[in-house]
Amino acid sequence: MALTDTAARTAKPRDKLYRLADTSGLCLEVTPSGSKLWRLRYRFGGKAKMIALGPYPTITLAKARERREDARRQLANGIDPAVHKQAEKRAKVAHVHRFEDLAREWHAYNSPRWAPSTAAKAMQYLEADILPVIGKFALDEIKRPDLVALVRKVEKRGAFNVATKIRQWLSQIFRYGLAKGAVEANPATDLDVVAAVAPRTQHHPHVQFSEIPTLLAKLDASKSDPLTRMAIHLLLLTGVRPGELRHAPWTEFDLVSATWTIPAERMKARRSHIVPLPQQAMELLTQLQELSGKYPILFPGRNNRERPQSENTVNKALHQIGYEGRQTGHGFRHLLSTELNSCGYNRDWIERQLAHGDQDEIRDTYNHAHYLPQRRQMMQEWADKIDALRAGTNVVSIRSGQA
Repeated sequence: MALTDTAARTAKPRDKLYRLADTSGLCLEVTPSGSKLWRLRYRFGGKAKMIALGPYPTITLAKARERREDARRQLANGIDPAVHKQAEKRAKVAHVHRFEDLAREWHAYNSPRWAPSTAAKAMQYLEADILPVIGKFALDEIKRPDLVALVRKVEKRGAFNVATKIRQWLSQIFRYGLAKGAVEANPATDLDVVAAVAPRTQHHPHVQFSEIPTLLAKLDASKSDPLTRMAIHLLLLTGVRPGELRHAPWTEFDLVSATWTIPAERMKARRSHIVPLPQQAMELLTQLQELSGKYPILFPGRNNRERPQSENTVNKALHQIGYEGRQTGHGFRHLLSTELNSCGYNRDWIERQLAHGDQDEIRDTYNHAHYLPQRRQMMQEWADKIDALRAGTNVVSIRSGQA
């Protein structure tokens, strides 16, 4: 006879364990302590077996019957329900003990204790540099060499401040895992011992602003490739890094809004960067479209149009017009910074234009506006000042950018 819920609910403990039968092998086991557990009797491979289906009343009679039918379907497909249950349990444990799960749990635990900017910064590093590399690893699979290799990748791109933070986050995540018993050891200790030494700040050579007309005149009169000449002009007009320009695809440019948006994965700090384009840069891009608009990138190489021009192309062109050791492609960033700071522009606008991080994490993280309107005006005035200097006209004092 089928078991009723009333019979299950009113079953009293006895001196010895006993079972109340339902149908198709399902029964309710009642222990002397009064606890009740659903079990299923079945045969597999010619052997009698029994599997637990959960406690009563947490698992109701109806739910126990559903689990019984699930087990019967597994049997019909040649699967031992007990083996299947153990496999599911192992898979669940393995999932819980992936690095990504521990890292996100650590972040959620600490976020209420942190300033919002710190929580945002930690998640940024997790999702940009840590989880894509070791997120899917089981915790017990992660060894110190794996973490050293992860940090080396960040150091290799020159982001030494980011690497320092990542070493700190990794150590804290594994310490959290130790405290909750998820790991037996912390493989992220002492990673600073093998940290790469950050190179001394290199001040890339650049000429004085007053020398720009002569430099550009020599460049325009040179036999350099037109694409190379345009690249140098754009470096001067935008202040981007040479690599950011060299690899730039046309899809990043919105010529209607005069904006260039560089995605995070192409930026040194792994944060997207919006570049306002002055009128002079827009005119150059219009000309450039006639030369390279049919290719994916603005500055395709001579031999392979699917790949960017060589990283040495710009500096070689500057060398050929007599500026070896005096001006580099990267040096235009320093020139722009020096001149705009001397003109009194807001330092935050200049640093954002150069895509530099802010040591003040709150300002850096919550600068949601990117100072875009202010930078757009600043860069247009910068381009106009260059034109005026080249024309030899008197330049009305460049507007102060103080807020």
